[in-house]
Amino acid sequence: MNQTASLNETLPVQKETKPYKQNRWKKNFWGYMFLVPAIIIFVMFMWVPIFKGMMYSFYHVDFVKGNTFVGLDNYARALTDPDVWTAVKNTLYYMVLCLVIGFWVPIAFAIMISELRRFGGFVRVAAYLPFVVPGVVLYGLWRWLYDPVGPINAVIGSLGLTQVSFLTDIKWSMISLVFMETWQQFGSGMLIYLAAVLSIPRDWYEAAEIDGAGVWARIRHITLPSLRNLIILMLILQVIGTSQGYQSQMALLDGGPNNTTLTYALLMVKYAFTRLDYGTATALGMLMFIVLGGLGILQFKLNKEDN
Repeated sequence: MNQTASLNETLPVQKETKPYKQNRWKKNFWGYMFLVPAIIIFVMFMWVPIFKGMMYSFYHVDFVKGNTFVGLDNYARALTDPDVWTAVKNTLYYMVLCLVIGFWVPIAFAIMISELRRFGGFVRVAAYLPFVVPGVVLYGLWRWLYDPVGPINAVIGSLGLTQVSFLTDIKWSMISLVFMETWQQFGSGMLIYLAAVLSIPRDWYEAAEIDGAGVWARIRHITLPSLRNLIILMLILQVIGTSQGYQSQMALLDGGPNNTTLTYALLMVKYAFTRLDYGTATALGMLMFIVLGGLGILQFKLNKEDN
């Protein structure tokens, strides 16, 4: 008797949910249709290359004679190539320099601009302008600035100091690239941090001022703790972005001098388009994909714990 009653109770629910799902599908039909082109483009230009890269990493790729399955030979060649370990070391050095030199710059500028009472809009635009400079113009500009007879060395010489070979000295080449990229890139990060700073309730700062807290105390105890999650996210994104850096290294120095600016991503490009070894290039890409995937999972877990 109880079983019959329970079945009778569930039947009306099933009859009500089915039309509801159909109505919801009809209501959102055109929304789904607008998503179809974006999904197709995303699959074709993102996931298809990823899966093809996974496949090609186990093949010797020859567009004339055809591909030959070689198993793990590409991975063995990649892991035994001395240039790979040089590139890994250079990439780690490049990442550390970007964190030490450039990571704090957008945070500092965002906090500074948020404290301005006048000309805040002008400073925001001026800080963001380098980000929109085309790459060709950027590299030509900084090659001129770093030239042995360029403006920077002219200023150094006028101070009675020894002039620096920014692009040909192995001690300065990578540092010079990081300074150039920090100048160009900090504006976009600054706007993100500035939006987060301005979203902090002003009542907190007013209460801190009433209690006698100075500027540094407010930054330390209110601003930076409020930006903690964003700072972690931007840190992970910068690590991922700098691990893939190769444009400035290739455009200005092509990995030189003496391979001191040969990064991991630049070596992949050289394997693919200079040595024409697409199999080893995709194997290097898959190794990077695994490492960056692990960083992404770590970032997801950190955000989940904070929530």
